[in-house]
Amino acid sequence: MRKISIFGATGSIGQNTIDLINRNPEAYDIVALTGGANIERLAQDARRLNAGIAVTAHEDKLDDLRAALDGSGVEVAAGATALIEAAARKSDWVMSAIVGAAGLPPGLEALKQGATLALANKETLVCAGSLVMQTAQNHNARLLPVDSEHSAVFQALVGEDMATVERIVITASGGAFRDWPIADLAGATVEQASSHPNWNMGQRITIDSASMFNKALEVIETKEFFGVSPDQIEVVVHPESIVHALVGFDDGAVMAHMGAPDMRHAIGYALHWPDRRHLPVDRLNLAKLGQLRFIEPDETRYPALSLARQVMERGGLAGAVFNAAKERALDHFIARHIGFLAMADMVAAVLDRFDAENGLIDAPMTLDNIQQTDHLARKWVDEAVTQRAG
Repeated sequence: MRKISIFGATGSIGQNTIDLINRNPEAYDIVALTGGANIERLAQDARRLNAGIAVTAHEDKLDDLRAALDGSGVEVAAGATALIEAAARKSDWVMSAIVGAAGLPPGLEALKQGATLALANKETLVCAGSLVMQTAQNHNARLLPVDSEHSAVFQALVGEDMATVERIVITASGGAFRDWPIADLAGATVEQASSHPNWNMGQRITIDSASMFNKALEVIETKEFFGVSPDQIEVVVHPESIVHALVGFDDGAVMAHMGAPDMRHAIGYALHWPDRRHLPVDRLNLAKLGQLRFIEPDETRYPALSLARQVMERGGLAGAVFNAAKERALDHFIARHIGFLAMADMVAAVLDRFDAENGLIDAPMTLDNIQQTDHLARKWVDEAVTQRAG
């Protein structure tokens, strides 16, 4: 029986993971489930799966979680320290699906235990790529990608020599505003940005898709995960979201991974790796689809993509700066403090400020430095928003 932990169990990735586990529950021993403010869902899943411990990231929700799991035998805890302690419990396979930079510390802790880390939290590699990869190597742990694009690349590379790879192409749906006139984007609302044409995801990642910040993070993640140079990574807008990524080789061949837009493809591949097993997902009918379109992205519409290139050129802690500024700018957009286009402006300004502030971006990549950088970047976004409002 495999020991499994799911970090971010109440989100869309976590719930899809639980859906697959519930189809063969006797094969898994659930060590830990963690979630955010949705205590009812966390408690229901912890009871159903007989989890060893349930942890909420919100310390003020501890009493609610304790009451919801009273008499169940499931241990309860709350807060950032409790998340790390849960990650230190021995598991064979850990789903890392906490949204944002908050997923980095428990992910590192799981790697230190030698677990296989199924990585849906792209911020982990964006903020701390070399630290994460070195930690995995030091502890004989394994990273498996769960983003649909990186899972697609990973699968296309099975049996291949990385030395023969010329390019990696990741696809983007284009998000909610792919067909909008650029002049209209300044007035885009939170509600409009929160509706995705193809995927059913949480609000934050859906808005990140509309701004293409999600794809910008994935470009950086591609560099860190597969060890390729920035000029080997391409992005194309693919409205149908059927081809998730392509890998081009030095003989001119291109291997594409295709599948219906369902995150259970990538989750199931990581869960069962190195085997393939039946998954309850739609099968493609290419004749019914009729066409697959690929469009070069307009970086005037999607400035996040050019910012990602700058981050990769800068190196060091630039990824941590980029991610923190992006997360905080998104907070302010959701709170209606700034407009849709202002998010990219805020991120660019903070990156420039870090470059000018005594070489902070070039500090050693340690968890403490990453967290300090994260804190400063968020603070500087807040200051910029306050100045703009004034």
